[in-house]
Amino acid sequence: MPRPARRCEDGGVLDPRDLYELHDTGAPAPGGPVGADQTPAGPVLLHVLTGFIDAGQAGALARDHLLETMEHRPVATFDVDQLLDYRSRRPPMLFVGDHWETYEDPRLVLHEVTDAAGVRFLLLEGAEPDVQWERFVAAVQGLVEALGVRLTMGIHGIPMGVPHTRPTSVTAHATRPELVAGRDAWVGTVQVPGSVTNLLELRLGRAGHDAMGFAVHVPHYLSQADYPDAGAALLENVAAATDLTLPTAALRAAAEATRAELDEQVAQSPEVAGVVQVLEQQYDAYVSARGGDAPGDEQGLLAGRRGFPTADELGAELERFLADQRRGGEPDS
Repeated sequence: MPRPARRCEDGGVLDPRDLYELHDTGAPAPGGPVGADQTPAGPVLLHVLTGFIDAGQAGALARDHLLETMEHRPVATFDVDQLLDYRSRRPPMLFVGDHWETYEDPRLVLHEVTDAAGVRFLLLEGAEPDVQWERFVAAVQGLVEALGVRLTMGIHGIPMGVPHTRPTSVTAHATRPELVAGRDAWVGTVQVPGSVTNLLELRLGRAGHDAMGFAVHVPHYLSQADYPDAGAALLENVAAATDLTLPTAALRAAAEATRAELDEQVAQSPEVAGVVQVLEQQYDAYVSARGGDAPGDEQGLLAGRRGFPTADELGAELERFLADQRRGGEPDS
């Protein structure tokens, strides 16, 4: 049960700690390490919050894979009643015959997860808050400090003008250049709608904490569908950046099946095949111009110094994606 709301010591906004409840059954105490096998540097915190942009369900697929294949337990549960606007995102209910059968409770939970090598990390997952963004960010920052988190990382998918027949690439961003060393900059300046995940990274960086994120590029014509290849790409990038052991065999198998189905559908539609061919030509021209070996260049679209597409095109694509989300319809072809 949530504790009574308290004011901060200076009498200002409500205490961020009242947004969540810590679980005391085997959970780490605030200020202590997460697991006896954790390095002194502290755990990694991965966050996947749904409700804004997640083209191809990339972040959700990665989250579900972790929770389905790895041992985990709750560390803290947030009070979603204080954070969600139910009328803007109505939770599904199931009516059977003459009664209401189920209600899909929204959740926002911090888990302790054990990777394949026995190393423990934290996973914050659930619905992105609609309100009290600053208070929520302050609450997460408090948990980062109390649990000794060494790196906070967010993942999601964004719709892009790329074909599914080419290597999947990601955009990396961080609070310090050293965290994304070896990854060339993609766009110079772009303005997009804000999100809690991006605000969290910004606030943590200004408070002196390391934070970063990966946005995987999902073909825009697949932005409303499940795209397992994108989920696998996110986990592989997380593993490379953190040394966590995150197997992706199941996601890769699903990606191969999805790719075969897509290729079959493309072959049956000359119009769709034409769109994919144009995207392939754009992709290959970009890779060729920077000296790569199209189409097998594993660095994808982010390896060169020039951005593709432009910042304006990215902003427009994100706006279209958000409009599709609000309409609940299919994206424009």
